[in-house]
Amino acid sequence: MDQHVKPRKPVILLNIDSLMPEPLEIAVQTGRAPALKFLMENGSYISNMVSSFPTMSVTIDSSLLTGTYADKHQIPGLNWFDDSKNEIINYGTGFRETNKSGLRKTVHNMLYRLNNEHLSSHVRTIYEELADRGIQSASINSFVYRGNTPQKLQVPGLLRGLTRFKDGQWTAEATSVFSLGVFSKLRKRSVATQIAAGNYKYTARELRHLIRRNRLPGFTFCIFQDLDFRIHFKGPMDIKGIAKIDRQIQKTLNLYPSWEEALRRNIWMVMGDNGHAPMGSRYRDFMIDLRKILKKYRVARIQRPIRKKDQIVLSVNQRMAYIYLLDEALPLSALTEKLKKDSRIDIIASKTEHGVHIESGTRTGSLHYSPGGKYSDMYEQTWHLNGKPNLLDLTLASDNKISYGDYPDGLARIYGALYSQPGRFIVVNAKPGCEFKAQSTPFHLGGAAHGSLHKQESLVPVVIAGTAIKPKHPRLVDMKSFLLGLLDH
Repeated sequence: MDQHVKPRKPVILLNIDSLMPEPLEIAVQTGRAPALKFLMENGSYISNMVSSFPTMSVTIDSSLLTGTYADKHQIPGLNWFDDSKNEIINYGTGFRETNKSGLRKTVHNMLYRLNNEHLSSHVRTIYEELADRGIQSASINSFVYRGNTPQKLQVPGLLRGLTRFKDGQWTAEATSVFSLGVFSKLRKRSVATQIAAGNYKYTARELRHLIRRNRLPGFTFCIFQDLDFRIHFKGPMDIKGIAKIDRQIQKTLNLYPSWEEALRRNIWMVMGDNGHAPMGSRYRDFMIDLRKILKKYRVARIQRPIRKKDQIVLSVNQRMAYIYLLDEALPLSALTEKLKKDSRIDIIASKTEHGVHIESGTRTGSLHYSPGGKYSDMYEQTWHLNGKPNLLDLTLASDNKISYGDYPDGLARIYGALYSQPGRFIVVNAKPGCEFKAQSTPFHLGGAAHGSLHKQESLVPVVIAGTAIKPKHPRLVDMKSFLLGLLDH
């Protein structure tokens, strides 16, 4: 195949972190988002795309770019425990937690180890597969970027002390066109404001730079990050953030003779990655402090290495958490019994020999399931089920068809989280309005949070304009094969 194959229509995928269906629809209907309105009216709109689990950006982006859940790509969350190395992995949660975990270590995890060590070598990203076909890709502002073009990244002098790189420089296998805030810029004189990875204006300017210079590759993936930050504090119905990003999309479409021409030349997609659940405002009622529930056990401290006498590690991802058992003599059931006493924990999941065991603080009984049985769901997945399906709000029809309620694609997504890593651990999920807490965990009382399996955080919008083709199933994990199909035409 030729060195660089130009698809008939390049694909531009704009990922607006925490874009949700309802505020998007309100922004469009009230005239606050004319560019998004234009794309929706001239394309397909899917309001119920299922995200990954936990609903945290690094896991979601890994699922989107590899077409797999965490059992295959092995990025379990923003915060997890690496059993093989006996260390807590944090990619940057809140400042206090990050600071206690070690700022240099966290920065190194996010900038280097995420792509070069943790993202499984057994899966391939869309960038790697497109490169095999001679099609170039661009990654703008995404921390998950693994491709097969060596790119030099540079940490600016002021931040150099926070990293482990010699002279603040390292080489990563990335996309052929690559931008990541201050670390790698397409416009050499640009300034990445706000955060090291650049804000929404910065992302849009980098994209417009490619369009102006006729350098758009076959596939371009851009992330707009600022909306997530606003929603955590202002709540899920923040429309102003959507209007600001829409203005940047308008400026981008304005580079073409007309917006219609922009659709003739490219396929444009806009998506959210996760939703947010509004948080309650009374600390005592809505914060689930796992250290208090498990206070009779010795919980590892995040500011020091794991010690021999530590029995438990807590890794909180806002509305979900991993609870790791280091003490071989401690049975999972002892912890499960304690967790079940808290009615704010709606799912308590653990691994069995071949499957998953579910209990709950809100419902009685248990459910056991594993892949490959007589029951099938809308995603053409088959399952063995034994016990109470209502623990995962499943409805079983007389023809053995499973339909999902509060936890979309819940069976595959919980399985993905539990089989994302070795070791003995429990996955817990908080009911809406509640959030988990451990040592120095950031929390969002009166604002909004995500991370859980619940539909509030799991169903996201996707707009596709410039083609009539749609993904086979409305799930982000199906986007990779959909995109590859478009770029093959």
